[in-house]
Formats: sequence, C-alpha cells, structure tokens
Amino acid sequence: MALYVMLLVFITGSVAQQDLGSKVFLFPKRTATAHVILKPEIEKPLQKVTVCLRSYTELTSDHSLFSLAMSGSGKDNTFLIFPNSPSYTAVYISQEQIKIKTDPDVLDWKFTCVTWDSDTGVVQLWVNGKLYPRRFSSKGFTINPKTSIILGQEQDSFAGGFDIKQSFSGEISDVNMWDYVLSPETMQKVSSGDHNGNLINWRSLHFEILGEVLVQPKLQCKHWAYTHNLYYQCNEDKVYN
Repeated sequence: MALYVMLLVFITGSVAQQDLGSKVFLFPKRTATAHVILKPEIEKPLQKVTVCLRSYTELTSDHSLFSLAMSGSGKDNTFLIFPNSPSYTAVYISQEQIKIKTDPDVLDWKFTCVTWDSDTGVVQLWVNGKLYPRRFSSKGFTINPKTSIILGQEQDSFAGGFDIKQSFSGEISDVNMWDYVLSPETMQKVSSGDHNGNLINWRSLHFEILGEVLVQPKLQCKHWAYTHNLYYQCNEDKVYN
C-alpha cells in the first residue's frame, strides 16, 4: 500500500524545494499537460520585475518559457516570455504583446532576461548578454501578489488550461526572478551564477512538477579536465552557463 501511495504522488505531482544549481528541467516532448509550477512568496504588489532563465530547444515555432497569470478574467498573460520563431521573441505585460526582433538562434543554450518598470513602462529584453531596443508597456500597472507561475506552458487562465501548440520541449535552467530591475552590471553576475533572485531563486527553488518533466543533470560544460585516471570529467564549477 505504501509503495502505491508513493507511485501515485510521483505521477500526479511532486513538490520540492531544492538547490538546482547543477540541474535542468527536461521537457521530453510537447504536451498539453506537462509543466512546472513555481511557488514564490510574493508578499506585496509588484511594480518592477526582472526574470532571467536559460533554455535549450530545437523548437522554431511559438512556445512559452515563463508564464505568470493573475487571478481574474483576462489576466492570463500578465507577464509572459514567448519566443515566436528563431528571430522573434514576444513579451506580454498585462495582456499587451511586444514583439521584438532578435538575432537568429543557433542550436545552443540561450540566456534570456526580461525587465519591466511600471514607473516608466520601459521593457528590456536581454538575450545572451545583448540588450535589444527598449520598448514601452503598461505604465502604472501593478501585478497582484496572487499569481500563478508556470514553466513549459502558456496559461489560458489563472485556473489553468494549456495548448499543446504553445508548449515547450527541451531544457530550462537557472530560473530567477526579482522585484526590481537589474542593472547591466548585475546581469553579468547573474549570467555567471553569482546573483540569484529574491522572489524565485534557482538555488533554493520551491516547485511542483506535473506531468512528464524530469529533473536532470546539466551536462553542457565550458571546461573538461583530465582525472588522475586520464578520463575526462566535467568540472561542476565550470558547467555551461
């Protein structure tokens, strides 16, 4: 009976808080069910936001990387990072779409950061350390603390509902979120793993997996080193980031 209960928990959802510094979420295929729920403790309304993450995928069509919805009708795309093709990324703030042309993707890890400041309405998109032309959206808007944050799917509403054609397949890692706009200098620290989010922290992540999503080692490395037995091994401090 105990074994059955353990298997049921694994299948229907696993809740954890872990240091995922050397891990990735692996989405093996596109589905209308598989996703990761992130559970930050947001205690006050948000008027400034930065979200950074890494992704690795073969997809060349629409897919969701980070989806934040608020409770209430018509608030599913409160803060959404949504690549449209290898050369465009859409950012949604309070349902408003901003489509930004980016350099063509190559099949490699991509480091994406999006910032938004309600005071000015300025939106920044950074990809692999490059800032694209700044845009403007939703000046004066406030994100309610009651949010639903999902990786791997685009939310149709706060209550749920997904479209397989907007789902993600591939790997996602190093997800962090702040309640302020990061400076360019701090962005560099984030890229090197030296600065973690105060709302969502990849090194202390509270999350729930639903459906077919795996936590796997991060295998891409910048440096390989010989061991004393003359075998190559990945130096975890130099894991690709």
